[in-house]
Amino acid sequence: MKVLVTGASGTLGSAVVPRLVAEGHDVVATSREPRGDDNGVAWRVVDLSTGQGLLRALKGVDTIVHAATAPYKRGYTREVDVGGTGRLVRATHQAGVTHLIYVSIVGVDRIPFGYYRTKVAAERIIRESGLGWTVLRATQFFQLIDFALTTVDRLRIALIDPNIPAQPVDPRDVTGAVATRVGKGAANGIEEFGGPERMSLDTALATWQEARGSRRRVVRITVPGKTGRAFRAGHLATDARPTGTITWQNWLNETYG
Repeated sequence: MKVLVTGASGTLGSAVVPRLVAEGHDVVATSREPRGDDNGVAWRVVDLSTGQGLLRALKGVDTIVHAATAPYKRGYTREVDVGGTGRLVRATHQAGVTHLIYVSIVGVDRIPFGYYRTKVAAERIIRESGLGWTVLRATQFFQLIDFALTTVDRLRIALIDPNIPAQPVDPRDVTGAVATRVGKGAANGIEEFGGPERMSLDTALATWQEARGSRRRVVRITVPGKTGRAFRAGHLATDARPTGTITWQNWLNETYG
């Protein structure tokens, strides 16, 4: 099967591409910057904010894994995640692609957070596209948790809401769910995938500090407002099965051990 991956140089895309190649698919990877073809992967320059390069990249493609995103960049985020998804759908119709998989986030429809609203808008475009579609919502990637805790640790004290549960996941595990759906075809629905364990952010921070050798004093707070309440309600986690197998401790050992 010929599969195009948007955002192929990103956190998830860079894991999805080799997984699909290993499973025998013909992979077209997209990026805004030119890259040479390697390891059986054809790289194409595509800019979702303008649509440049889309039709050329989609030639002969059967399935799209749409992993491109531009989080926390204000207007540009909406231009890529919402406008870019619309451009992709229109080009997909012209190219005759049969299945569009969109990678989203667990809890986007239940947490009133700006970036999440953008993802919900992109999901709506996918659902209403008239294409064969799958929305795959994954829990937070380990890399995002690591980035957030690194940011917190730069302060004199580490501020954390201990009552926010999370279920972080390794992108390499998510690639398994993506590859399975590529093989099965369109679900025409929403699927969820999470990490192998639930933990509070308090626990995640303590484990992370031990791995990093951090001695920052921890101050426990309560994130205010509707967003804080939604986080504490457990909307970042899922009961979906199967789950990933790589644990937070596994990832920390690999990254900082």
